[in-house]
Amino acid sequence: MNESDFDRLAEATLVAVEEAIDDCGVDIDYDTAGGILTLEFANGSQIIINKQAPLTQIWVAARSGGFHFDFDVAAECWRLAASGEELFSCLNRICSEQAGEPVSLERP
Repeated sequence: MNESDFDRLAEATLVAVEEAIDDCGVDIDYDTAGGILTLEFANGSQIIINKQAPLTQIWVAARSGGFHFDFDVAAECWRLAASGEELFSCLNRICSEQAGEPVSLERP
């Protein structure tokens, strides 16, 4: 994947996460700056989602650890390098943990 394809896919993914947060009904604030999306929860905890262009990955940092996602061309989604878990599935799990209530972010 070349850099412009990566940037386009990663930016679209960050926007999709923002839209999913807006639609989920849980009190999660977010801010985007310089390719970094910061989710902030009512308890003050954060999840950081950012683009790693040199590695063509999306990285997620949460209380439960760090996660590195590669783009799966066949499935047209980002998958966790270690387990194959899809990005939105992982975000649902870790956002629910940090929010202290069920969070369901719908993948577009």
